[in-house]
Amino acid sequence: MRIPFVKAPIIGNEEEVLLESFRSGYHGGGGSYTKKCHDLMQEQFGIGKALMTTSGTDALEMTAFLVNGQLGDEFIVPSYTFSSTANAFASKGMIPVYCEIREDTLNIDENKIEALITEKTKAIVPIHYAGIPAEMDKINEIGKKYNIPVIEDAAQAFNSKYNGRYAGTLAELGAFSFHATKSYSSGEGGALSMNDEKYFYRSEFLWEKGTDRSLVVQGLKNKYSWVDYGSSFLPSDLLSALLFAQFQNLDLMQEKRKKLHDAYTNAFKSLEQYGLKMTFVPENVETNYHAFWLLFNNEAQRDKFLQLSLARNISSYIGYMALHSSPMGKKLGGDKFNLPITDYVSKSIARLPFYLMSDEEIEYTCANLYETAKLALEI
Repeated sequence: MRIPFVKAPIIGNEEEVLLESFRSGYHGGGGSYTKKCHDLMQEQFGIGKALMTTSGTDALEMTAFLVNGQLGDEFIVPSYTFSSTANAFASKGMIPVYCEIREDTLNIDENKIEALITEKTKAIVPIHYAGIPAEMDKINEIGKKYNIPVIEDAAQAFNSKYNGRYAGTLAELGAFSFHATKSYSSGEGGALSMNDEKYFYRSEFLWEKGTDRSLVVQGLKNKYSWVDYGSSFLPSDLLSALLFAQFQNLDLMQEKRKKLHDAYTNAFKSLEQYGLKMTFVPENVETNYHAFWLLFNNEAQRDKFLQLSLARNISSYIGYMALHSSPMGKKLGGDKFNLPITDYVSKSIARLPFYLMSDEEIEYTCANLYETAKLALEI
């Protein structure tokens, strides 16, 4: 049996919805299925205003525009994240200030943010790693104290909850990803979430290539023109249709992912006594079960685990390479940051295959990866 690292999620009724969208004759952005996705996120999740985007990266880039990020401004971000979290702001000339992470959830350490704030700080950008939200109450408290916008990188956390509230509603601004690797997918895609009305009006201009076309659509003007920065951030309605089909099956898809998560947890629990750590879900979080990770004692054990996994046709994977020590991160001043937990995690973590597996795949994967982990730990 061959187990890939990820497969794009398919639940069953996507073809029917895609065909209906195809036959509608409208395949551009801002169509009926895009609106249905917006409505669901706003009504079911409680997001103030949502806009579908072509990627999670684009959603983050929109937030950089909305907070008026300028050359020389700083933004606080964990180094243990995907490049998009930093690049969306750095591409505007903003400077990343890297914060240490927690060793339990691998999210930003909320207790180390305040010491990094300066008069140049323009945004705080936590991520919700593996679908588990960061400690947003404390982070928002800091943002409010210093009047700094907090932006959720919720790329991995669609349908997760923190203290009973959905990811995407936990800060002024947020970004989701619906990439093929995510729990709910349109192949490529994302969404911007806004929970402060001061962003609503301008976001439509950014979304529509810097024009006020949205006012024409609403019947408020008879022609539109260039009024702001922006880009072609809106996706094809065909992609929104694919995603909307999965939105109708959120609970079913989450149940299937929980089954794999629980199987992994049970499989590796006995190895914790040898120093192995694994995905941790705090009591105040309801996760979407986006991913599952193992944290070994050192890089050698991790690398051995990955090699042995591949020998059994199971594609486990590394985690993120720490941004502060990457070529671009160093170019932007990353060398000055001392982040021992981030460095340890980056070298010692393994991400396990995670998708809508069959029962047979789950059994095969858990049994083989357990044996592989034992060998890597030299038990």
